[in-house]
Amino acid sequence: MNNARISTRTPARLALLAATALALSAQGGLAQAACKTCGTVTEVRAVTQKGEGGSGLGIAAGAVVGGLLGNQVGKGSGNTIATVGGAVAGGFAGNEVEKHVNKSTVFKTAIRMDDGRVVNYTLRTQYAVGAKVTVADGKVRARKP
Repeated sequence: MNNARISTRTPARLALLAATALALSAQGGLAQAACKTCGTVTEVRAVTQKGEGGSGLGIAAGAVVGGLLGNQVGKGSGNTIATVGGAVAGGFAGNEVEKHVNKSTVFKTAIRMDDGRVVNYTLRTQYAVGAKVTVADGKVRARKP
């Protein structure tokens, strides 16, 4: 009986194993755990958001202008009613003007996480569709390549 050992590590077999390992590594299949906070931007939609009018500046300025204009109308009690009505209408109009001046654009962004979930965020930063991002503590950040 011949006890000669036949080697299973031929150069061709070693080359095949190395090529397989390299291909799996390039696909992230080897030694890289799934990233739980990683995702890819799948949709971005710009939305104009009405500003806040809470400073009171728009209301005050509008009320003064409206009151002055209302005061120019009528005499006696008619003048008082016109002044008050002008001040109220002016205050409302001034508040709306302030909201318009303070409007901003936000981006409704859909992100497909690496685990398959889809999450949606309203962001002030615009990301391109296909951008690789991380999501942690409700904050979206570009992923470093």
